[in-house]
Amino acid sequence: MNAPVDVSLFARAAKPITSYRRYWAARFGTAPFLPMSREEMDRLGWDSCDIVLVTGDAYVDHPSFGMAVIGRVLEAQGFRVGIIAQPDWQSAEPFKALGRPNLFFGVTAGNMDSMINRYTADRKIRSDDAYTPGDEGGKRPDRASLVYSQRCREAFPEAPIVLGGIEGSLRRIAHYDYWQDKVRRSVLVDSKADLLLYGNAERAIVEIAHRLAGKEPVERITDVRGTAFIRRETPEGWLQVDSTEVDQPGRVEEHVNPYMTTSDQAKAQGTSCAKEEGGQPPAATQALTFVPNPRLRLNRDRTVIRLPSYEQVKSDPVLYAHANRVLHLETNPGNARALVQAHGDRDVWLNPPPIPLTTAEMDHVFGLPYARSPHPAYADQAGSHDGETKIPAWEMIRFSVNIMRGCFGGCTFCSITEHEGRIIQSRSEDSVIREIEEIRDKVPGFTGVISDLGGPTANMYRIGCKSPEIEAACRKPSCVYPGICSNLNTDHRHLIAMYRRARALKGIKKILIGSGLRYDLAVQSPEYVKELVQHHVGGYLKIAPEHTEGGPLSKMMKPGIGSYDRFKQMFEKFSAEAGKKQYLIPYFIAAHPGTSDEDMMNLAIWLKRNGFRADQVQTFYPSPMATATAMYHSGRNTLRKVRREATEEDSVDVVRGEKRRRLHKAFLRYHDPNNWPVLRDALKAMGRADLIGNGKHHLVPSFQPVTDGGYTSARRKNSTLAGQPKRGAMLTQHTGLPPRVTGGKTVARKAR
Repeated sequence: MNAPVDVSLFARAAKPITSYRRYWAARFGTAPFLPMSREEMDRLGWDSCDIVLVTGDAYVDHPSFGMAVIGRVLEAQGFRVGIIAQPDWQSAEPFKALGRPNLFFGVTAGNMDSMINRYTADRKIRSDDAYTPGDEGGKRPDRASLVYSQRCREAFPEAPIVLGGIEGSLRRIAHYDYWQDKVRRSVLVDSKADLLLYGNAERAIVEIAHRLAGKEPVERITDVRGTAFIRRETPEGWLQVDSTEVDQPGRVEEHVNPYMTTSDQAKAQGTSCAKEEGGQPPAATQALTFVPNPRLRLNRDRTVIRLPSYEQVKSDPVLYAHANRVLHLETNPGNARALVQAHGDRDVWLNPPPIPLTTAEMDHVFGLPYARSPHPAYADQAGSHDGETKIPAWEMIRFSVNIMRGCFGGCTFCSITEHEGRIIQSRSEDSVIREIEEIRDKVPGFTGVISDLGGPTANMYRIGCKSPEIEAACRKPSCVYPGICSNLNTDHRHLIAMYRRARALKGIKKILIGSGLRYDLAVQSPEYVKELVQHHVGGYLKIAPEHTEGGPLSKMMKPGIGSYDRFKQMFEKFSAEAGKKQYLIPYFIAAHPGTSDEDMMNLAIWLKRNGFRADQVQTFYPSPMATATAMYHSGRNTLRKVRREATEEDSVDVVRGEKRRRLHKAFLRYHDPNNWPVLRDALKAMGRADLIGNGKHHLVPSFQPVTDGGYTSARRKNSTLAGQPKRGAMLTQHTGLPPRVTGGKTVARKAR
């Protein structure tokens, strides 16, 4: 019923993941849980595992947990899959628990980047981990995918290692590392893995597993989309395009050909080698033969773009910004070309992004026999109560349903495009309804309330380009910025129909929408806003304008605050019509690149004028490979052509240093007496002492309440201000995935 039709040109050519002949081990049947011990393997009748998955998360057999999805997808192909979850990484012994895998190790840090999982935006170690039983911190190492890969290699040197997950995706090339404040090499180089899978990996992992099962050496698997690997030479038949021809940054040093000897390089420059008869060292020369004009009609499937090398981008922020921009131009699976980046004498080769899953394939993935609960091994561990496992991330998604993947919003602080892609991959309505019924009938503790029906963005279900040809050719980073593209279908009727059908199910009391809402898209369908507001809001609806000022918004690729105002009017109108008292809770972010002190001051004034008081705030967190992170590192606007000589429009105001970041955070919590001294000093320095005083129009008072212990702390109150509750803009923790906020903790979700 209402099954969507896949129209993407590139999706038609992909081999369906359900079309492979099942591996012989399918005779063992389906495991109630993928085994985590030898005892479980024995009960299943297994003498070995074909594939062993290593993850930094606790094993929850649920389609919102990446390793569970990959494990069940491989099981459906007939492979015997075991899981090693949150192993002790101090030695290789825990990685031997299930024996040597017959085919390969699959390694991931988990649903979150391990550094973001473990450290705050101020680089302080967190005491908790929502993906661990009992919310216990410290159960995974820094850069977990790297450490796990090395331990797997120690445990079984001959077993191939396939690296994946969001940490691998966002570190697939040389990337800026916020925690060390430097550019690090591709995680593929440091981990010594054989292959890296980026993005949603079902299509790639299925093909790789079958090819390895067919005795194909892993080093020969170099043609799978969505993979990265290391090469020492470029094969014949490929044309290389220098990335500076794709997006010219101005005068740069030419690339050194890593395959030429020092003597060859010298001869190419008309000199002799310094080691030969006292010759002078040559200048750098270009690598191989580059196509001088990328506008020529080339075979895209046999064209590779050479990015500046790791050594170049490490020492030159402008080249780093340029490389990041080129990578983001090559993210559409319909037209992306392969990329290559030298790391010393080796090349990290990135094949084009994976072909998105069709609706039938999405239904297959989400319809697999998940147990929908944590592994029973956790029942006796810390955090359990009355035999029930307490894993905060699991508690958050226990009664939620993921209806789609991807996001075409293109927000620069977010890495969904780099991981899940901008092409929306939607499940069928029937598939979603079946999962709701399964939750109702099988999940203990269900009270009739579905906590979320969404994904990375709640209202992009079955929305995409009107033209498959345009979609396959487009290189725009966003379909909704600076305005909604005229080629974008903004029809919400399929989502409305799903909402109505879902809430009409027997035993379903309420369907809530907890995922982030793209409100500038929602206002294109007043019927959808009415449906959402009158039936699917539980008193509060959280949306993310992120800022009020044009400067930071233009660097975020977010709509102006006017879009928020239009949505707010519709929200209040439809709430009133339904006789409900409901509130919008806006998210904002501090210290984003492009944000001036005056911008934060104006945001604070807006917050006070509208009666919002932020309980928790979040400063910008530079996640690897995000566009905003490139701005943060380079000080350049990578949404524009990156030039060696920067104009004022090319430059970005970067908020660095603890003092200034703390000031921006203080503006968001203007109501906290602890922040009043620093805000007074800042306002005076900015020439805005008129905002200091004891009137309603002032931002901070002129007096400072004191206690015996010093300044008082702000207390949360339940009274209202200007008709709004005094709670509010708990800011998103932009980890590259849409977060969920509960009890003051932020939990990234639904990563694959």
